[in-house]
Amino acid sequence: MIHANIPKGTRDFSSIEIRKRNYLIQTIRNKFELFGFYPIETPSIENISTLIGKYGKEGDYLMFKLLHSGHFLKKRISDFLKKINNKEKIVDIEKFLTEHLSNKALRYDLTVPFVRYVVMHKNEIIFPFKRYQIQPVWRADKPQKGRFREFYQCDADIISYSWSLWKEIELIQLCDEIFTKLNFPIIIYINHRDILEGLVEIYGIENNLWKDFTTSLDKWNKIGRDLVKKEMLQKGISSKSFEKIAFFFDMKENFYKKEKYLTGAFQYSKKGKKGIKDLSFIYKNINKISLQNTKLEWNISLARGMNYYTGTILEIVPFNNNGSNNSISIGGGGRYDQLANLFGIKNISGVGVSLGLDRIYLAMEKKNLFQPISNYPSKVLFINFGDEEVLYAYQMIKFLRKKGISTQLYPNAVKIGKQFRYANDNNIPFTISIGKNEIKKNKIRVKDLQKRTEKEYDHIHDVVNHFMKK
Repeated sequence: MIHANIPKGTRDFSSIEIRKRNYLIQTIRNKFELFGFYPIETPSIENISTLIGKYGKEGDYLMFKLLHSGHFLKKRISDFLKKINNKEKIVDIEKFLTEHLSNKALRYDLTVPFVRYVVMHKNEIIFPFKRYQIQPVWRADKPQKGRFREFYQCDADIISYSWSLWKEIELIQLCDEIFTKLNFPIIIYINHRDILEGLVEIYGIENNLWKDFTTSLDKWNKIGRDLVKKEMLQKGISSKSFEKIAFFFDMKENFYKKEKYLTGAFQYSKKGKKGIKDLSFIYKNINKISLQNTKLEWNISLARGMNYYTGTILEIVPFNNNGSNNSISIGGGGRYDQLANLFGIKNISGVGVSLGLDRIYLAMEKKNLFQPISNYPSKVLFINFGDEEVLYAYQMIKFLRKKGISTQLYPNAVKIGKQFRYANDNNIPFTISIGKNEIKKNKIRVKDLQKRTEKEYDHIHDVVNHFMKK
């Protein structure tokens, strides 16, 4: 017997959950379009060559790779068995399988497929190109609360041949608009990769350890200072270098004091100075424009582990009423000015933000931020008295639907009590009964199941007017 279950890290959604998710998607889509972003979609499946190497070692490891279809697998089985018999190393076998059995993968995020799209359609696109995507992505991560293997991302990006920090300011304003509409206060943490590179440079961490440094640092708010230090020491970063850099990560000062400390430290670091200059521009102009329901805060330990980030980086978390923050990220983003280079196109500058639909949903549920959403599939159920009566009533059913009133017909002429129970169980507020007596008297009998009242109407237009008032 086959047990009914689904893969770990995936979920089924009930109708009420779908309605809430659709509300979030519609709210986010409306704000994306309000800011001038245009929708595109990309395939769920991408070539591995498109995705591999863009996210770092962890991203490559967590990618869902797909086997070749058809008889290709059968043709390679004998070659694989020969490898096993020759006692090849596990690494060699894994490489063989990856190269010969799979050349496609489920998309890991929406940013890399977007840049691939831009490169392929560069002659059709009008730059600056502002696009949004709301689609699922897949990661072979360990499932846990708020972390799934299949989840939705809502991305907005601006890509062009010109460079401007006003793009970041627009994206911050966009997030503020979205979460203000949702009545959901947030903190946007901001940092700059050049600041991190400047710290690595002045405190003697070797260039070849840069990716290891950012991968570990990305866990600062998840596993804490001590475990990050332990991980960095294991990767070859000295305790002395770590402590000097961690001094800045531990700072609780405001933006201007952090700016003063780092400006002094970056006396001989061009990259560090550029990072501070960029952040200062964004921070000071945001303050002049103002935000509604968002707090912008400089977090020097923010790294964002994706390999493709090159400049400003953002992280979005819920803001609690008591003034504390929740470390669970509900969105993030940043600048990627070199990603298109990997596809053979130079001088394209991109920046974007990605909102995690599923985490936003869970956070809003926890805070009871969803407005009451009606959970009835239809407003009215037509009681089935038999084929003759249904045929008589069907023009009324079509008329109600044409007027935008969700209408069901019970499919079988079963006992009336069973049909009314169906309406009650499905929260359908009204029933319409047209039996032989109603046909004879040319009447339409409407029952309000909530008030337990019943009324007869002479014309379907009167019924529509009644429903429109409800």
